[in-house]
Amino acid sequence: MLRFIKSSNYTIASAMFAISSLLNITEAFSQPEKTQDQRIDSLFARYSPDTPGVAVGIVKNGDLIFSKGYGSANLEYGIPITTKTVFHVASVSKQFTAFAIYLLKDQGLINLNDDVRKYLPKLPDYGNIIRIRHLLAHTSGLRDQWALVTLAGWSLEDVILTEQILKLVERQNQLNFTPGSQFGYCNTGYTLLAQIVKKVTGLSLAEYTQKHIFEPLGMNNTSFYDDFHGLVKNRAYSYERKNGQYRKKKLNYSNVGPTSLLTTVEDLAKWSHNFETSVVGNKALFNEFNQISRLDNGKPTIFNIINKDTLFHAKGQIHRNYRGIQMRKHGGHDAGYRSFLSVFPEEQISIITLSNDEHYEIFARGLDIAEFYLGNKMTPKKSEEQKLRSKTKEKKKEEISLQPFVGSFHSHELSTTYHIKIQENQLVISHQRLPNMRLTYKGPGKFSGNNYFDFEIDFKKNEDGTIIGFEISNFGIQKLPFEKISSTNH
Repeated sequence: MLRFIKSSNYTIASAMFAISSLLNITEAFSQPEKTQDQRIDSLFARYSPDTPGVAVGIVKNGDLIFSKGYGSANLEYGIPITTKTVFHVASVSKQFTAFAIYLLKDQGLINLNDDVRKYLPKLPDYGNIIRIRHLLAHTSGLRDQWALVTLAGWSLEDVILTEQILKLVERQNQLNFTPGSQFGYCNTGYTLLAQIVKKVTGLSLAEYTQKHIFEPLGMNNTSFYDDFHGLVKNRAYSYERKNGQYRKKKLNYSNVGPTSLLTTVEDLAKWSHNFETSVVGNKALFNEFNQISRLDNGKPTIFNIINKDTLFHAKGQIHRNYRGIQMRKHGGHDAGYRSFLSVFPEEQISIITLSNDEHYEIFARGLDIAEFYLGNKMTPKKSEEQKLRSKTKEKKKEEISLQPFVGSFHSHELSTTYHIKIQENQLVISHQRLPNMRLTYKGPGKFSGNNYFDFEIDFKKNEDGTIIGFEISNFGIQKLPFEKISSTNH
């Protein structure tokens, strides 16, 4: 109990200070925790009208319980991002292409075991049947189209048409592996699926999905963008940051199937809810569509393993048990666009984030939001395993002669030529349409470099030890051959 003595100003002041302190302490303890909205806002506090940003949507039992935009859709005109802003969603597009195929299957128009060449006879005969289900599951063995395009000397900011991709794919003489024998993420397969839709229905993928998916679901701001000249209202443009300044990062694709779906947070909420309402499709179709894909030997297709958790692939979706909760998700990344769609089916919650910022952390932020809503049902986060950094002994630099590797090398399959020369005691590989790329020595006859994607080169010799060519590999190509056509140092 506080006692007041009128004759002592000091004592009165002390008492007042004590009361004030108690009130402050009480207020501090009684302050409510941040609301869910405030917690989400805090994740995106760095975005402003002067930056690109992100649109966020949370769906619970079919209701869009949170939706908000942060940052700008267009930095030149200062247009803010809203939940009606249209984004390119890159590989999130794949599940829509796959769903179109399943609608055709449900109508009896195709069989997933059909030989792809039944519909696309110009595809080379590799001696092993590539089936529609192989395309869906990324088990076709086909070389990836973006791996091919970049090695052929194209920039990913070039105008890239489906017709150009098909011509390139039709020139390939080999597969990466026997169809159905392993998983190998392949955008080419989904370009071919779009062509199968066109072959079977007479409608482009854009037309078919508009009529049979987007219009019935009321996804009025969604379309497959198959003509890069087309005008799209409320579209976000993509950006990347260099030297502290944001710059445009252009995208000029006219290729649909693996990519190029344009959509909004609000429309993706309708798509997510369709798996509960069956406006388009039915429960039997959904059950099959959502099942994990399989190799020909019956084993599940493994997309990745993270912290000892196995991620499985299922027709444009990734299945994962995240901290004790089942989820289906997929992300997308083209130019500066980064998208995330995750469904927690048992909780009937979906999380959608669409960004035009190259540096947006797709999965980290999406999982942060998931924890806001489902954290009390999640198992504790696994403690990060301590990485033992062993001191590697410096390898004695191998003295090798670089001259034998100099020359010009041609690929018939890519219809392109590379020149290898020596600059400042290092091998450099050049192409008339690309910046010069330095090659790093990795071992006898082996070098590595980077052209959009990391690649490895393995030089080949004849019986007398003369270099006659090389094989190049990257994430989507295994051992594509180049023939040496000249020993001149260009």
